[in-house]
Amino acid sequence: MNKPSRRQMLMSAGRGLSAVALAGMLEQDGLLPKAQAAAVNPLAPKAPHFPPKAKSVIWLHMHGAPATIDLFDYKPDLIRLAGQPVPDSFGKIELGTAGGRGPLLATKRSWKQYGQSGAWFSDWLPNLAQKADDLCFIKSKTEGSTHIICLYRCNTGALTAGRPSMGAWTLYGLGSANQDLPGFVVLTDNSGGIGEGRGVVGGVANWSSGFLPAVYQGTALRQGDSPILDLQRPGLVGANEQRATLDLLKNVNQHYGSKYPTDDELEARIESYELAYRMQVAAPEAVDLSKESEATKKLYGLDDDVTTPYGTNLLRARRLVERGVRFIQVYSGQSSSWDAHHDIEQNHGQMSKIVDKPVAGLLTDLKSRGLLDTTLVVWTAEFGRTPYSQSGDGRDHNPWGFTSWLAGGGIKAGLAYGETDAIGLRAISNAVDTHDLNATILNQLGLNHVNLTFLHEGRSERPTVVYGHVVKDILA
Repeated sequence: MNKPSRRQMLMSAGRGLSAVALAGMLEQDGLLPKAQAAAVNPLAPKAPHFPPKAKSVIWLHMHGAPATIDLFDYKPDLIRLAGQPVPDSFGKIELGTAGGRGPLLATKRSWKQYGQSGAWFSDWLPNLAQKADDLCFIKSKTEGSTHIICLYRCNTGALTAGRPSMGAWTLYGLGSANQDLPGFVVLTDNSGGIGEGRGVVGGVANWSSGFLPAVYQGTALRQGDSPILDLQRPGLVGANEQRATLDLLKNVNQHYGSKYPTDDELEARIESYELAYRMQVAAPEAVDLSKESEATKKLYGLDDDVTTPYGTNLLRARRLVERGVRFIQVYSGQSSSWDAHHDIEQNHGQMSKIVDKPVAGLLTDLKSRGLLDTTLVVWTAEFGRTPYSQSGDGRDHNPWGFTSWLAGGGIKAGLAYGETDAIGLRAISNAVDTHDLNATILNQLGLNHVNLTFLHEGRSERPTVVYGHVVKDILA
């Protein structure tokens, strides 16, 4: 068989690219069914399994794991029993080897009940406490006791790297609602300088597409005016020259890709080039806060150096939701930011101040703009922390019982679901496992976690592996 000439190659590739562009335009005009458009463009919007309650998710991950018994799980018995060993009645404890396991450590915070729900908050979260009636607290549990294992489990449902993240599954199931921006965005920071330079434990595996096509992986945005490295074209390159270069590159890649139709990495690369080109205008505008009012900036704490980095990320998250981004994950701090194995008073005092006002501001802003009803806000961490002390003034990892919360997106407000024991060591009723949480998040987006499948190495895979159920009691 003769090799095609350069002209034949370019003509063939050009026809393929024209088909992609035409499919996109016809789908937008309602002249091409979404299923057919998705076959050409993997990021084309797709119909959900059933009518969704939420259009977007903003997942607030407290990296390093705060002690929720010091934030909003008030335990008077822990204060009463402080200084004593953990009673045998609370069950066998396997943690506590690193730094030793000390006696029960009482919280030093002052506590009050807020709102009609009467939810308890410590004085570390005075602003979030004002949003008590917007929150749905859940008593959680997980598997494993190290940051990387539990972070993978939280994001992907597995204890090791390699499976798709929740954001990737969401994008796979629903496509993108804005073809000029990534459908799955990750925002990180190093608030307070704690854990600076170490990044998110496990790195990009936390927002990877795993065995799904690579086009569904998350896009990490940096802080500052240039959220994506090398997004803008060089000053000496004109717009026409850049477009011509990208067209040639697409043609070559399309021709090569026709020989390897199962190579989704190449397909994702082609799409990433085009998305990057479109994002040159869309991405800087989406994260540009200059047009936000001073009152809005103050609401997120942008008038305070302590809260500015995290507040900036949350304000950007709201702007991304407005522009149709489906899944946004925002990390508070880096690997050890909330990891208070010692001096929990200093650590949590600092980290709580960093997140308290911005998170309350996000909820207020979403609600005032009518976005909270269609945006599911999730607050969680790798695990909780123990009621017994470590290193004298800190707390160890606790996977057995801790508190998370959800707001908006069709979730019952002002509810506390489940219960931890009298000292906050274990969840003793209605514990929501990580797989249950993920199933519930997908449900609110209109996706059945059992029916959202992908055939991988002969096995029909789903987001929650073989576990999980939707927590129907917390649905509005």
